[in-house]
Amino acid sequence: MTGSGKRFRFTAFRAVSGHCFKMGRRPARCYRYCKNKPYPKSRFCRGVPDSKIRIFDLGRKKAGVDEFALCVHLVSDEYEQLSSEALEAGRICANKYLVKHCGKDAFHMRIRPHPFHICRINKMLSCAGADRLQTGMRGAFGKPQGTVARVHIGQPIISVRARENSKDSVIEALRRAKFKFPGRQKIHVSSKWGFTKWEKDEFTTMRGNGLLIPDGVNVQYKPAHGPLKAWMARQ
Repeated sequence: MTGSGKRFRFTAFRAVSGHCFKMGRRPARCYRYCKNKPYPKSRFCRGVPDSKIRIFDLGRKKAGVDEFALCVHLVSDEYEQLSSEALEAGRICANKYLVKHCGKDAFHMRIRPHPFHICRINKMLSCAGADRLQTGMRGAFGKPQGTVARVHIGQPIISVRARENSKDSVIEALRRAKFKFPGRQKIHVSSKWGFTKWEKDEFTTMRGNGLLIPDGVNVQYKPAHGPLKAWMARQ
């Protein structure tokens, strides 16, 4: 065998004996807390991997505002960061339960936060002799690794609107989705009508008086002041 072949065999053996393997993905618990300023994707922050969650509205998205009166929120109880992988896992978990127990056209679920914050990683070699190949903390500004959403205390993570008879199923779906997120969350049954800002009793009254006009999943408010002809047309 030639000398070059011997050298090739020797280097291959050193690579295996040195345990120079590729590192796995850094756990999301390392990026749980909001320690730094928001760092979104921009012309200064390039090469960002795509977010894992791409769908934020599920179910019967185009249902009118009058069809779904119930609204339930999964509310964050901590100031923290939620990875796009966690948001996708929570979305899939809640959607599967709602489709099975309520039907695919009996609810409208919306993921509220969007993962715009970029997490960085300063990759370190873990093989034998790595100290001769890397420079430690010199030039330690990392490269983009993934995206997370920054949520505050009291901020909704998942909102679901459905019919009143589906209340128990919606609460159970959000309870199961809680296990996909770090920290603490609370399930809040809203007193509002659907995704609107009006209380249910107030919504029914104003809707009957013509002050609220349906506009997709929300309503348009027509106040009493304005042109007299427009006011008389609503009477």
